[in-house]
Amino acid sequence: MRFPWVVAMQVVAVCCSMAVQMEANAATRVPNVLFIICDDLCCALGCYGDPVAMSPNIDTLASRGVLFERSYCQYPLCNPSRASLLTGRRPAHTTVRDNKQYFRDANPEGVTLPQAFKQAGWQSERIGKLYHYNVPDQIGTNGMDDPPSWNAVFNPKGRDVADQSKIFSLKPGAFGGTVSWLAADGTDAEQTDGIGAAKAVERLEQFARNATPFFLAVGFYRPHTPYVAPKPWFQKHPLDGVQLPTVPPDHDTHVPPAALVGRRPEQNRLTGELAKEAVQAYYASVSFVDAQVGIVLESLEKLGLRDNTCIVFTSDHGYHLGEHGLWQKMSLFEESARVPLIIASPGGRAGVAVKHTVELVDIMPTLCDLAGVPVPKGADGRSLAALLRAPDPTKTPDGASLRFDDRSALTEVTTSGRHGMHGMSMRTKRWRYTRWDGGKAGRQLYDHDADSHELTNLADRPEHAATIRELDGEVDRRIEEEFYMAPAERKKAAAIQSHVQ
Repeated sequence: MRFPWVVAMQVVAVCCSMAVQMEANAATRVPNVLFIICDDLCCALGCYGDPVAMSPNIDTLASRGVLFERSYCQYPLCNPSRASLLTGRRPAHTTVRDNKQYFRDANPEGVTLPQAFKQAGWQSERIGKLYHYNVPDQIGTNGMDDPPSWNAVFNPKGRDVADQSKIFSLKPGAFGGTVSWLAADGTDAEQTDGIGAAKAVERLEQFARNATPFFLAVGFYRPHTPYVAPKPWFQKHPLDGVQLPTVPPDHDTHVPPAALVGRRPEQNRLTGELAKEAVQAYYASVSFVDAQVGIVLESLEKLGLRDNTCIVFTSDHGYHLGEHGLWQKMSLFEESARVPLIIASPGGRAGVAVKHTVELVDIMPTLCDLAGVPVPKGADGRSLAALLRAPDPTKTPDGASLRFDDRSALTEVTTSGRHGMHGMSMRTKRWRYTRWDGGKAGRQLYDHDADSHELTNLADRPEHAATIRELDGEVDRRIEEEFYMAPAERKKAAAIQSHVQ
């Protein structure tokens, strides 16, 4: 027979143990994921130091999470980049290097990021553009979507599509691939992205009611051309405040011709006042989409979901606004390859700017790591979770980041289609090194410690020959280790690619 006080102590001990376990479980709950991606957004954001940008909502998110100062896409074009990001695989493995090929043609059994969460029990849903769409013509459709990735999808379509006849374009009647813009009538809520934001709020409310673990991907179309935003956003960016980048008169003589093939004849019109109008329209679109991001984040907060939701904010690639005499994307300069990346994870670090060089293929293993979801086979990236977690107070305050290997980022592009020139660019902490056709068609070397705008090409200077050799070796090593598929996989992909073309 046990004495009553012994039984009481045992009950207390069990209750204390259960409370501790419940607290531990709460602290390690598998999080929801809110994945937000903007289309064609460079680092024209206040939190990235842009003095003109008005992006208060994205800036607030950065203050609540980790901002990656040096994050890079693997291919500066919509379809290749999105295929790479969402499969966690480099273009050499997806084989997608244009806006026409569907990534499952070469990888039919591959598991995407949202699909991995879906298979693990999350409710996986898409709103707007995650995989590639032709903008604006395919807005409101499934575009080149991937049905196995989602439990449910929603395709917003707003008045920006109906207003195409009002849009100014450098090539009349051409919008998606041509610099074009519109200071639109009506309200934010009437625009495609406004409708998408409202739908995201609706879905979050449903998830909160059902206590459903979710992977909600919200893809905003702006600031992709045509740069469309309601007129008040243009008024917040007056033309007299627009500054155009300085391009040295002899700029083109110091770079390989392949580096500038992204220029289009109609862009020669973008000088003076007209160029300022284009930049104004881009920043207005950024401010407009920032407001839509704010609507979604505010809903997450009000519903009490933020503390158990990992929030990712990014873009598919960077964007030129006149730097190097270039507009839009498809270059291997910093402005085109660099992307914003902010991750706010439950219990993680807040208000931290990380200087480590990272890649978009790192997002998949990072989210899987944070959520305890198996990383799909073949993923090329690495988890950044160590850079997101709060530091152990018993160790060096920034111990995780001090121990995290700062490897380089690789971005590639192929000009003029299948038979065009291939460029490979590597970004390290200090250098950007780019070689065209393996170096046969030219090289570029920029020292970011002294030349953040990449205006002084050092590649042909004798004093940097040793640096070129070292960086060449690093590029070759990484290509050998990370780009080549197993022979059987390579043969299969080549056969499918040949059939498609």
